[in-house]
Amino acid sequence: MPVIKARTRGKHVVRHITRLDRENLETLHAYAAFLAEPPEYVLNQVIETLLARDREFVAWREAHPGPHTPRPTAAKGRPRRRYDVHANRPLTESGQASARGAASPAN
Repeated sequence: MPVIKARTRGKHVVRHITRLDRENLETLHAYAAFLAEPPEYVLNQVIETLLARDREFVAWREAHPGPHTPRPTAAKGRPRRRYDVHANRPLTESGQASARGAASPAN
């Protein structure tokens, strides 16, 4: 009998990229094949099932409500330049294609 419950619909899913030990990756995909479900579903169910049984963690979550996901950080390096591919020229701050051959503003 599978430990993981049947799929429920209507949940909001977000993308998360992580690394797994090679053995855990193999086990994840094997269990997903066993259930005939995608690996993402198996991971979500493992988290829900296992962590819901940890009474100390459940109590901690109740004492510490709110979001715990890290906030997105600004991209490192140079910012991307916005470009109008149809006009084949950079965009201005207003989002309009810059005029070709326009003189630079005088200092």
